[in-house]
Amino acid sequence: MKRIIFMLSLLLFFTATPAMAALNVVATLPRIGSVARDIGGGRVEVKVLVRPSLDPHFIQPKPSMLLAVRRADILIYNGLGLEAGYLPILIESSRNRAIATGRAGNIDASRFLDIAEIIGAGALVDRSMGDVHSEGNPHYHFSPGNVLRVAGGLAAAFAVADPENAAFFKDNLEAFKAKMVEKRKEWSGASLKGNNFIAFHKLFEYLARDFSFEIIGYIEPRPGVPPSSGYIQRLVGLTKDNHVAAILTASYYGRRQARWLARETGTNIIDLPHDVGAGLTNTDEDWFEFMDRVIRAIRAIRPLSSLGR
Repeated sequence: MKRIIFMLSLLLFFTATPAMAALNVVATLPRIGSVARDIGGGRVEVKVLVRPSLDPHFIQPKPSMLLAVRRADILIYNGLGLEAGYLPILIESSRNRAIATGRAGNIDASRFLDIAEIIGAGALVDRSMGDVHSEGNPHYHFSPGNVLRVAGGLAAAFAVADPENAAFFKDNLEAFKAKMVEKRKEWSGASLKGNNFIAFHKLFEYLARDFSFEIIGYIEPRPGVPPSSGYIQRLVGLTKDNHVAAILTASYYGRRQARWLARETGTNIIDLPHDVGAGLTNTDEDWFEFMDRVIRAIRAIRPLSSLGR
């Protein structure tokens, strides 16, 4: 009987020990959740706040989001102002000290990165400039190099939160790095260097930088500002004069202006996924599969060498 009581006590001890429980991780966006799952593996439970079908610029806080943030051990977010409309409210209302600003459980993923388009401290930014992110362009998930930096940052953060599994997180990071090496070899065949594109929004700057192509104009005259008919008309000349390979857009942007420009110039439209799982009924996609779709979509246009440059 004593042996049975001892074994039951031991079982209760291990099942009740907090160190045995997975870290409760909340990620604002699908791409962040994907990397967190890859690095955390079975030692984390990841909840993503925003569905991949939504425009991340226009998210409203919901009770379900508040509940998730209230229970989080770690909160990971994109940063650079992308979640400014809802995340501060959720953090404050949750009263969760673990993920409060300045705490170890509050992780701004952009702090690990090489950021593009930083306007700079003290610069005058107003609404006439459109939806400008003064801290830098927040759409860094199209950059393999930056996503690798995020993975490294999360491995370090998870190790601090759960030091007993630090080696596990490090091994997952090494596996992530190895997969990135192989995928970069595959993606290098995209042959985009030296080609010109028109984009709807400043969504693909990191993609252009990492894959050596140029975005020479935008359907939006300023970020978040709808184009006038006169502005679109001027884009016709720009597109024709610069042998534009395609017009890059995403599902949540207006199609009418892009279709008109494509029709007037004979240019293809490439509708790229904007996040992991976007446009899919099965949202089990990871970041690597997302980038596979991005590169396949760009490769699907007519051969870029046929454009006469």
